[in-house]
Amino acid sequence: MEAIGPQLIHGFHPVDFMQKKKLGVLLSTPPSHPNVITVSRLCQEALQAGHDVYLYLIDEGVLNVSDPGLESLASGGAKFFVCAYGCQQHGVKTDGIPDGMTLCGLVILSNIVNGCDQFVAFN
Repeated sequence: MEAIGPQLIHGFHPVDFMQKKKLGVLLSTPPSHPNVITVSRLCQEALQAGHDVYLYLIDEGVLNVSDPGLESLASGGAKFFVCAYGCQQHGVKTDGIPDGMTLCGLVILSNIVNGCDQFVAFN
């Protein structure tokens, strides 16, 4: 019997359907809120499953830039964004933003919302 290789399905190779999923996560709550732990664990699980993770801190969420659980996401492969205006409003010094985190504005958040397969907000 002859071995059969992968078949084309409507012109696509089956591997084309198994691309990474993109998860966008918005965190707007302060360090004291349980959402911080939830977001950290959700993002870790998504990264371990091989998905792309886009995390955006906004409003009081910018106060979490030094959270060890969230900070490890940046070194673990998450694309990590911090609202520059939020930092200004909440007194977060931007010269101390950890490596792997990018200061930005709402245009980036809009791109994350539009470009991800799933988007969740923790407010």
